[in-house]
Amino acid sequence: MIRKATLLAVLSAALLAPSVATAPSAAAAITTRQGVGLTLSAITPDYATDRSTEIKVTGTVHNAGTAALPGLRVRIRYSAQRFADRASMGTFQTDQTTATQPPNVSTQSSMVIPELGANASVPFELTMTPAQFGLTAFGAYPLAVEVVQWESVQLAAQRTFLTYAPTTPQPPVRNRLAIVLPVIDQPRRADEGTFVDDKLSAAMTGRGRLADLARIAETAPSSVTWVVDPALFDDAQAMTKGFTVSKNSTRPADDAAAEWLTSMRAALADNPVVTTPYADPDVAALTHQGLDDQPGLAMELGGQKAKQLVKPDVQTSTYWPANGRIDADALDLLAVGKPNVARINRVLLDPASLPPQPPVTHTPDAATTLDTVMGPVTALVADAELSHTLEPPSGTAGSTLLSKQRFIAETAMISVEPGQTLPRSLVIAPSRRWDPSPTLVSTLLKTAGKLPWLTLTRLESIKPGATQVPRAGLTYTDQDRKQELGAKYLKPVKEAAAKARLTGLVTGQAQPQFDAAVLRLSSSAWRGGTRAGRGVTKLVDSAITARIDDVSITGVEEDRPRTLAGRDGVVPISVKNSLPDAIALYIDVKSNNRELLQVTYEQNEPLPIGAGQSGTVQVPMTATPSSGDATVTVQLMTADRTPYGDPVKLTVRTTGYTGIALVIVGAALAVMLAAVVTRVLRRRSERRTARAAKTRESENL
Repeated sequence: MIRKATLLAVLSAALLAPSVATAPSAAAAITTRQGVGLTLSAITPDYATDRSTEIKVTGTVHNAGTAALPGLRVRIRYSAQRFADRASMGTFQTDQTTATQPPNVSTQSSMVIPELGANASVPFELTMTPAQFGLTAFGAYPLAVEVVQWESVQLAAQRTFLTYAPTTPQPPVRNRLAIVLPVIDQPRRADEGTFVDDKLSAAMTGRGRLADLARIAETAPSSVTWVVDPALFDDAQAMTKGFTVSKNSTRPADDAAAEWLTSMRAALADNPVVTTPYADPDVAALTHQGLDDQPGLAMELGGQKAKQLVKPDVQTSTYWPANGRIDADALDLLAVGKPNVARINRVLLDPASLPPQPPVTHTPDAATTLDTVMGPVTALVADAELSHTLEPPSGTAGSTLLSKQRFIAETAMISVEPGQTLPRSLVIAPSRRWDPSPTLVSTLLKTAGKLPWLTLTRLESIKPGATQVPRAGLTYTDQDRKQELGAKYLKPVKEAAAKARLTGLVTGQAQPQFDAAVLRLSSSAWRGGTRAGRGVTKLVDSAITARIDDVSITGVEEDRPRTLAGRDGVVPISVKNSLPDAIALYIDVKSNNRELLQVTYEQNEPLPIGAGQSGTVQVPMTATPSSGDATVTVQLMTADRTPYGDPVKLTVRTTGYTGIALVIVGAALAVMLAAVVTRVLRRRSERRTARAAKTRESENL
């Protein structure tokens, strides 16, 4: 009676408790009831090669509840029917209902747990062979481990895959696999010496994301292709010297940044490296918002920085768009590139961007061809499911093992898909700003190198075959468009770019100082974080404006008018160059009161001004007979006659004297001078006459 009552209580609790369903793609999620958790820790060997191969499954059962649980058993569920295709594998993993669980329960592979105390754990080990499960053909099979109470109520279950790869008369096709791993971050600087935060240093040390990437790179096989953002390496390089955070806090040289750079360079020395355009810009958004020159500039600067900071032989002709999505306009812009500098001839895409048309039930080859205004380019389509194995949901218990088993099963399934007679190319790539587990990624890389149905290869070696699966062409949805950086965000970026261009034109610099800063503002990293991006944009714009203001017209105060003496004359206008670089510019002067003052000034050559020096031009002006104040507008111009800075107004005070008036005044002065001379001579004669008369009088006496 006691046992029946207990069983009734357990069954009632099980019926009343809600069923826990995992989120789609949560491959390693654990179904649990009454606080019972089940974690798989190992399945050995990775795959079985013979009917008698002993397969060992180990793990742990944990009771997180406050009461002990009696009458537990850990057991295997299986099916002797292999998966028909990859779609059924996906359904098995995402649909965690009992309808899709393996139908058979092993009577031999189980372990009894008489009682599991509260907050207690117990390890288990189960063994089996393919013969016991009735496995006969090469392929991937469903496998589940469950915890039941009283042989009937399932308290926890974990699904995974079992791959059976026996020797066959016709061995499976050995497909080629290219693995692409990104080293891409969010821009951390405003102008060249100012960082917006100090998160980069933390990411490069300890268990930081970038530190983990460095650890993965150290052990990765030489076939792995790395995609790097040169702006990240540029930021790290800037930290190896003294730098400023938010203009308020100065920091000494960061040793962690120097160590990270050294480690990454050494790790990537033997691997193929693809560089993104500088700062990984949102090329689709730039194309759609009229910033067509920015992608070419980013490709040029990205190639320069990557060759300088990463390795000399980086590849610059492959592009990986944000989210793997791009439309025809953006692709055309990249294919044109920057003449004689850089252009794109390969793109790495998400499968939703280039779907097969009509749909197919097998895995198509990763390589195909797309047409652009510059001719065909190669499109490489990443495999979504294989890519997801590198990024299981965070917090998933046993994720390394489950991802490995999924990877093995998926690749084995691809090798025996119906109709395949020749090797196909596969590409896997996680999300560009992923937070990897070094243990998981290193495990998958080692596993991929050992599987007899795979050959690891470099991305550059994958090329379209003679026969290609028909595809629908580039697919770019309204939702993709909404994820771009919008017009509101990019408007001030566009204005900052225009002003930054001026700073290069006036100094004649081939690489203007603020090009990199503006490109960082258009990074795809600001998608979904435009508020932070707008804050950085304001900092950059202020820095550009301050540099423009370092070249100024002197003496513009209202109480310091220029004086034009006479009707015709010249007025000096001086320009002060406070920059550390020499400049050359034109000075445009226009009268605002042509009835009172006319300007007849032409400048055929730009005025050179040295660093920290001033330059002056003499501007001819002609005034009307009336005197008074007139204004002129002075605008500095770059070498291509683009206005530089804001125009200023100068006041010119005219005396009103004409040329004729000056002659009349001169004649009057001459007459006056003659009269004075005559008067002086007359007085001198009168004094001599008087003196002679006095002399005669004296003699008569």
